[in-house]
Amino acid sequence: MSKSLKLIIEALLFASDRPLGAREIHGLLSDDSLSSINETLKELQAEYDSMGRSFTLKEIAQGYQFRTQAEYAPYVLRMLKTSPARLSRAALETLAIIAYKQPILRQEIERLRGVDVGGILRTLLEKNLLRIMGRRDLPGRPLIYGTTKKFLEVFDLKSLESLPRLKEIKDLGSDEKGNEITEEAGGSSEQS
Repeated sequence: MSKSLKLIIEALLFASDRPLGAREIHGLLSDDSLSSINETLKELQAEYDSMGRSFTLKEIAQGYQFRTQAEYAPYVLRMLKTSPARLSRAALETLAIIAYKQPILRQEIERLRGVDVGGILRTLLEKNLLRIMGRRDLPGRPLIYGTTKKFLEVFDLKSLESLPRLKEIKDLGSDEKGNEITEEAGGSSEQS
C-alpha cells in the first residue's frame, strides 16, 4: 500500500462533512482496488486509535468519519456556542420503535405507544432522523417510515445491526433489578 493512497484517503475524509464509504472512495480513486482502500481505511482507523488524539476515525453509517472524542465535546460545543439538540422522551421512544420495527406505519407506532405521534414524526423528519420509505398498499395509502443515515451518525452506529438486541436490553434490565434487590436486602439488615 502506498503512502500516497493513505494520505489521499485521509484528505478526503478530513474534507468530507459526512461519512465516506470504501465504494465511494473507490469511485474517486479508480486506480486503486476496493480491497486496498478497505485495508487502508482499517489501517488509518488503527493509527488514529493508537495516537490518543482528541479525535478518532470511526466507522459509522456504512462509512468512515473523523469524530471528536466524547470527553472533548463540551469544549467544541462551547466554541460553536450551541447545545446538542435534545430529543424528548416521547421522541426517543418513537424513534426506538421505528429503528427496531422498520419499515413501519404510523398506525403501528401509535398502537405500540398508545398516543398520537403525528407531531413527533414531523419533528423527527425535520431533524432528518426519519425518512418516508414509501406508501403501503392499504386503504388511504399510509406512509411507511424508516431511519436515515443521519440516525446512524447521531447515535454513533455502524449499521442497524449495531443496535442492541432486545434480549440484551431485557438482560440488562433484569441485572439492574437483581442488584437493587440485593442492595435493599443489605440495607434493611443494617437498619434492624
